[in-house]
Formats: sequence, structure tokens, C-alpha cells
Amino acid sequence: MKNKDLLQIAEDFGSPVYVYDSEKIVSQYKRLTKAFKHVKQVKINYAVKALSNINILKLLTNCGSGLDTVSIQEVKLGLKTGVAPEKIIFTPNGVSINEIEEAVKLGVQINIDNLSILEQFGTIHPDVPVCIRINPHVMAGGNTNISVGHIDSKFGISIHQMPHLLRIVENTGMNINGIHMHTGSDILDVEVFLYASEILFEAAENFKDLEFIDFGSGFKVPYHENDIETDIEEFGKKLGKRFNEFCKNYGKELTLSFEPGKFLVSESGYFLVKVNSVKQTTSTVFAQVDSGFNHFIRPMFYGSKHEVVNISHPTKHKRFYSVVGYICETDTFANNKRIAEISEGDILAFKNAGAYCFSMASNYNSRFRPAEVLWYNGEAKLIRKRETFQDLIANQVEVEL
Repeated sequence: MKNKDLLQIAEDFGSPVYVYDSEKIVSQYKRLTKAFKHVKQVKINYAVKALSNINILKLLTNCGSGLDTVSIQEVKLGLKTGVAPEKIIFTPNGVSINEIEEAVKLGVQINIDNLSILEQFGTIHPDVPVCIRINPHVMAGGNTNISVGHIDSKFGISIHQMPHLLRIVENTGMNINGIHMHTGSDILDVEVFLYASEILFEAAENFKDLEFIDFGSGFKVPYHENDIETDIEEFGKKLGKRFNEFCKNYGKELTLSFEPGKFLVSESGYFLVKVNSVKQTTSTVFAQVDSGFNHFIRPMFYGSKHEVVNISHPTKHKRFYSVVGYICETDTFANNKRIAEISEGDILAFKNAGAYCFSMASNYNSRFRPAEVLWYNGEAKLIRKRETFQDLIANQVEVEL
């Protein structure tokens, strides 16, 4: 997308506003599938939690993607979009057996990461196919907030608990049709991921009726110029070869599955904000914008570094700014960053705002959540209206006091 397109969107739909480039999403999907072209059966399940607008789900499922869901509400979003239940995998964490029971009734693939819930499920539904989520205890990336393969992680069944897991499967006679790996996000080193994959292959040998092996995701995307990213092509070549070898030894063609979220949608996204004021203190120049961590929490929550561009005047002389929000908290988007000279009323664009941005937005300080726009075939399409005061109070119940 060009700056003039983004500026027109900000003018037409107001700010703050999220914008997603559909061409980038589709190209990322094609890039990933092409990387594994030598594997006979590959299934991509888009991680809905990254960006859950039903139009994004529709765009990706039109490409052939399935869905990876982590709540019963995400399952229902997928079904509302028109996705067949068998193309949805339900991978919750910390839910009760009741929510999993509801997913069973909806006909989706179940993925369980808790020995207690696994035993309960196997006792109630020994014939319902279920996938097991393993934690190989291999750290995917450098950020401990998003790399959750460590020994104390709440995600997955520890690989060291395999004997206990196998006893549960044997005692209940349950139907294990898939095995899944969780390492977290931002895979920096393909070899580390391949090492974790070997652990998953070894675990898979314990189950004789598998239909698929799910390698999770967590591929690193570049957040700024010259930033490192996962080499998907190298990864596809190496893991694809190893997967084909495993299938030959296993005696059956299995499906190789992934559940990318950030990789598919992150780089498509732009978050546009307007500069309310420029404030000079004794040591800092603040660009104060019409948003806060209620809309865009990743820089504060994860310490993520998003490129910030003054799309109103991109060629002006660069100066150092701290870009901050209007929330009554510390909400610093960027600290001491070189940006083309900023004036009040300018539009700033945060890049890589497609994943875990709007989906983590809130109404903190009673602010409205922003609009969402999809750039599709050269046209801006509104895919979520900006909230109003009526939306803010819609579920509040006023009582007599």
C-alpha cells in the first residue's frame, strides 16, 4: 500500500484506524504453502487469535486455510464465516471439560494439552478423535514473553510426562489421531525448530493411527528494515524432507500441519493515528497521539518495536520523538525514535500491526475501539465500524440505588 492510500483511509474513516492489505496476507499464505511443496499433504490452520475479524477468516479460508481456535467463541466465529467443522482445530488452554464438550458437539477437531482433561475426555469419548499437544521444552525465540516452550510453561503436556500420557491412552482406549508441538513465537533459528521437531517425531512413534502431525508455528517476521526473520524456504526444504522420511518409516502418508497467525497477517497491518499535540519537556519531545495501549498494547506488553512513519510528511528532516498515547497510564509506543518531523494533525502509521493488535484492544478509560478497514483489489472496505457511546454501555444494566 502507498502512503496516499493510507492517508485517504484516515480521511475517509477517521483515526485511529486499523488497515489490512489483503494482497500481503494472500502472498504470505502462498509463500508458506510453496515452501512445503514437496510434501504431499500440507494443511495450514490460521491462528484466529492473531486477528479474528470474520472477513480476514473468509479471505484466508478462500485461499484454502483451515482455522486454529483457542476458545469456543473463536470456533463459532469460524462456523459463522462458513468454515466446515472438520477444517477447524480447537486448541484451548486452561478450560474446563464443559467447553471441550461444547466443541465436540460442534464437530471440530479437539486438541488437548492437560493430562487431567485428557483422562476425563478419554473416559467420556473414547471414540472421538483427539490430538495431543506436547511441550518439547525447546525455546523458539529470544523474547521470554512469547517463547513459551520452557519447563514452567502452562502450555502443552511435558514431553517428560509421556509415560503417564500413554497410560491414560491405553486405559481409556481413546482415539489419538494427531500430535502437536508448542514452542511459542519468534523462531529465530531453523535448526532449533528442527531439533524440537525430532522430539515430536519420536513422540509420534508411540501412536499407530495418526492422521496428522502439527508443528505449531511462531515464525519470526521482520519488524523493521534489516530485521531478521525465519527463513521459511530453508525451513520448508529441511523439515519437508525429514517429514517425508518419517512418513515412509511410519508406513503411512500423514498430513503436515501448521497454525500460523503472525506470519500470515502481521506485515499486512497498519495502525493509523493522528498527532494531537507535540510536547517539549526538558529532555524529551513527545508526539501525543489519539490512541493508547487500549488500542495497541504490543509495544507496552511485549516490548515490541514497530516501525513508525509520518505518512503526512515522510520526507521531512528526521528528529527524535517519543510517541505516546492519551491513556491515563504510561503508554509509550516508541521511545526516542527518529521520525520525519512531526506537526500536530499529522498521521503516523505503525507498521506490522496486523497480528495481536486489534484483537487485544480494550475499552480502557472508556475509550471506543477503532474501526478496521480491508484494502482489497485497490479499494478500502470497512470491515468493522468504530464503536460509539451506545456500544460502550450496551451491556451495562442500570439499577435503582
